[in-house]
Amino acid sequence: MLGSCPAIAFTLTTDPARAKNFYANTLGLQFVSQDDFALVFNAHGTTLRVSMAPTHTPAEHPVLGWQVADIAATVTQLGEAGVTFERYAFLPQDELGIWTSPDGAAKVAFFKDPDGNVLSLTQS
Repeated sequence: MLGSCPAIAFTLTTDPARAKNFYANTLGLQFVSQDDFALVFNAHGTTLRVSMAPTHTPAEHPVLGWQVADIAATVTQLGEAGVTFERYAFLPQDELGIWTSPDGAAKVAFFKDPDGNVLSLTQS
C-alpha cells in the first residue's frame, strides 16, 4: 500500500539553530523550511524533518543513514568538516572508524549529530 509513496525521515533536536547548521552546512543537505515544529531538509529526494523538542534522549542505535559510493572518501571529507566518527569496542573498525561486515559486503561508519542522534554511512 505505501510502496509507491515517498518516505519522510524524522529525528529530533533541542537546538534548531545548531541542528540547521549541522545538517545544512556540515552534511550539505538542502534546507527547505522551518516552522514552529521542525526544520525541513531535502536529503536527495527524501524529506527529513528535524522536529523540535524541549528535551530529547537519543537512541543508542542509528536513526538515519546514507548510502555512499566511497565511504573512506566520505568519512575523510566529513572528518575535515569537524565530524567525529564513533568507535565501538564491540566492532572491529579500521583507522577511519569504518566497520566491514563479516561477509565483506558492506562497510559502515557511525557518527552523531549535535543532539547525539546516531547517524551512519554505508557502502555496499
